[in-house]
Amino acid sequence: MVKRRPAILVLEDGRTFPGEAYGSVGETFGEAVFNTGMTGYQETLTDPSYHRQVVVQTAPHIGNTGVNGEDDESGRIWVAGYVVRDPARIGSNWRATGGLEDRLATEGVVGISGVDTRALTRHLRERGAMRVGISSIDNDPQSLLARVRQAPEMVGADLSAEVSTPEPYVVEALGERRFTVAALDLGIKRNVPRRLATRGVTTHVLPASSTIDQMLATGADAIFLSPGPGDPATADAPVALAREALRREVPLFGICFGSQILGRALGFGTYKLGYGHRGINQPVLDRATGKVEVTSHNHGFAVQVPGAGAGAVVPDQVIDTDFGGVRVSHVCLNDNVVEGLRAVDLPAFTVQYHPEAAAGPHDADYLFDRFADLIEGRTHSKGRSNA
Repeated sequence: MVKRRPAILVLEDGRTFPGEAYGSVGETFGEAVFNTGMTGYQETLTDPSYHRQVVVQTAPHIGNTGVNGEDDESGRIWVAGYVVRDPARIGSNWRATGGLEDRLATEGVVGISGVDTRALTRHLRERGAMRVGISSIDNDPQSLLARVRQAPEMVGADLSAEVSTPEPYVVEALGERRFTVAALDLGIKRNVPRRLATRGVTTHVLPASSTIDQMLATGADAIFLSPGPGDPATADAPVALAREALRREVPLFGICFGSQILGRALGFGTYKLGYGHRGINQPVLDRATGKVEVTSHNHGFAVQVPGAGAGAVVPDQVIDTDFGGVRVSHVCLNDNVVEGLRAVDLPAFTVQYHPEAAAGPHDADYLFDRFADLIEGRTHSKGRSNA
């Protein structure tokens, strides 16, 4: 067996976990968060929403199916660091083109293995997400702790421009084109335009710095606000864009960070969750149908609406805003966090979780149909008003 280099993980409260280097040898810092997914580690690693976060996998065995060229959700690995308990010695899958540790090393991702991830997860669950450092070059906990406490926090972090596309690009509809959507890339995953494409939607993906006029110049019938990393309280420009889209009554759909942006545009606040929702097994109630969905999550912030406190049941009533009435459409059944908003008087809605399900269950895939129906209804309405 290959002898691994010693490594340590140090949290900002001083808790230290020993382990062995996994991936690239070096040192890294970020926000420590845990993901409860049993599968989908490749999608997790390449999700731009994990930018500047050190991901702890609660599943004990990671790397079993290797890596392949099809499951990436972006062009690179975005996690700041990676923590696993028992890495697979051999990745085995008919789609595999390489091993996970080799991929991490090639992209310079510093990780640590052999960690008691159960104890680490319980600590984060009780104390909350916090800054962390991993080092396989300095095994002095106090030395590393000093650098951890100098690292930037996630609160106040404006990160969408760091993960957004530098240039616009287009994902064409599959088959006959029904609609055109302009997507504001705040950290979009590849599976979003793919899910839209199956519904006859051509998606123009634009940089985070784009204006409303640039987005509508694509001929868009609607605007999509993408997922992404960072604190939504810093995203003033996307919020202003969303408010202008609401004023023009352009159909809007926001996912995750995009949900928080639209929530702010409607006049609500946002706040940081204690340890966030990250995994592919989160139960959410769709109040429109009464169905409970098992859903994929990756968010550390949430929308605050009037009448909803910590753990309190969110009122099922119309909330008055500058843009008319708004309802909380979806609620997390674990902790009553707002998981979706629906405008009553305008063609706009959001969900806080990930219906694109990369990785994750497909219970919420219908939301892309709901978006297409919203666009279709708005297009027909405009056609009648122009007749």
